[in-house]
Amino acid sequence: MSAHGPAVPTPVRPRRSDPSMLRVASASLVGTAIEFYDFFVYGTAAALVLGPLFFPAFSPLAGTLAAFGTFAVGFIARPLGSVLFGHIGDRYGRRPVLVASLLTTGLATTAVGFLPPYTTLGTAAPVLLLLLRFLQGIGLGGEWGGAVLLTTEHAPPARRALWGSFPQMGPPLGFLLANGTMLTLTASLSPAQFLAWGWRVPFWAAGVLTLGGLLLRASLTETPHFRELARNGDRADAPAREVVRKHWRLLLLTAGGLSVGYAAFYAVSTWSLVYGTDRLDVSPVLMLALVTAAVAVMGVLTPVVALLGDRFGRRPMCLTGSALVSLWMFPFIALLHTGRPLLMFLGFLGTLLALVTMFSVIAAYLPELYEPRVRCTGAAVGYNLAGVLGGALTPIVATALSGGEGPPWGVAAWLTGIGILSTACFAALPETRPRTAEAGTVDTTGEEAALA
Repeated sequence: MSAHGPAVPTPVRPRRSDPSMLRVASASLVGTAIEFYDFFVYGTAAALVLGPLFFPAFSPLAGTLAAFGTFAVGFIARPLGSVLFGHIGDRYGRRPVLVASLLTTGLATTAVGFLPPYTTLGTAAPVLLLLLRFLQGIGLGGEWGGAVLLTTEHAPPARRALWGSFPQMGPPLGFLLANGTMLTLTASLSPAQFLAWGWRVPFWAAGVLTLGGLLLRASLTETPHFRELARNGDRADAPAREVVRKHWRLLLLTAGGLSVGYAAFYAVSTWSLVYGTDRLDVSPVLMLALVTAAVAVMGVLTPVVALLGDRFGRRPMCLTGSALVSLWMFPFIALLHTGRPLLMFLGFLGTLLALVTMFSVIAAYLPELYEPRVRCTGAAVGYNLAGVLGGALTPIVATALSGGEGPPWGVAAWLTGIGILSTACFAALPETRPRTAEAGTVDTTGEEAALA
């Protein structure tokens, strides 16, 4: 039983105007891919050019750390965006979140492309860069919750993990767009051209992508779950306060559980670019190509693995994924340190295959853990809090730990430790897969019901 009544399915009154699942899932996928493109293109730029452009007075290592510091600010802002947009989603509907969050991130990303460097603006340049990155994080913090709820609250319970995997394909697709663009530019331009203006092109492209995403999402309808909440007058007055007061344990467990996914992904996609180019003397083009190929495999497998989540449950998949990451981190570092393309690729691929086991079902798992009245806030804040520990800190910590001549075993130990923490957190969470779910019902599973 939840704090607001028994967790009993209640009928949804379908509307003739409700869109098809494929249309809903496609809109979530495209919008999420655009927002993560915005976020990832900054991470790649931070690894390759932002240090010398905006922090030229620093040493190369200090400049990279400073650039990763602005990178981390985006993750710190994401939980704040989750609170802001989660309030909108729980009070006024999931659909407005999708438009507002996409617009916020898109405008901030485009503005980075027009920002003059330190040599022109002086100290104002890194300050403005920091502010724009913060706004990126605010927007992305609202995107994930709105996108997954739009999809999973329209989906039949028996296929919720499958349809929820569509927005989960957004991060890999956004990464492929971002890195594909950067790869093309670094391969076709001279280093001087790329440093002078080439790195700005992916940020300018964000404006065009944002416009397309807004047009696609403008025609979507509200989810059946929120319409039922509004009809019953059961919307939370202060969703964030209710989540913190009544669901704090669930919030901490989900954040801790997901942290390994962020840590391992950004170790592959961001830190490894710096380590490979600076320490192993591997060309940036080759490093980008290897990481991009591994992420492409991850994206393709996401809906396939999600089917296993509908068949065997969400919790077993998350436990398996976090445990596999923990076991793979020392082999990953050993393979990366060889500097050999095939071995590095195998290291990247093994890491991302472990991650997809977990992340393919998260879009279904997190919303099912929270009751509908605070679902947008709870799921989004838990998801984005994990990014502060895993995504924000990992490039900084890994860069600091990767000094010396031998393999950076300290990085492996850091990632393994986060993996063990995540496995313990998932072990403390319940299973939520509907046992007798029927299409046309609202699943009102909440924390208290799930933990009973």
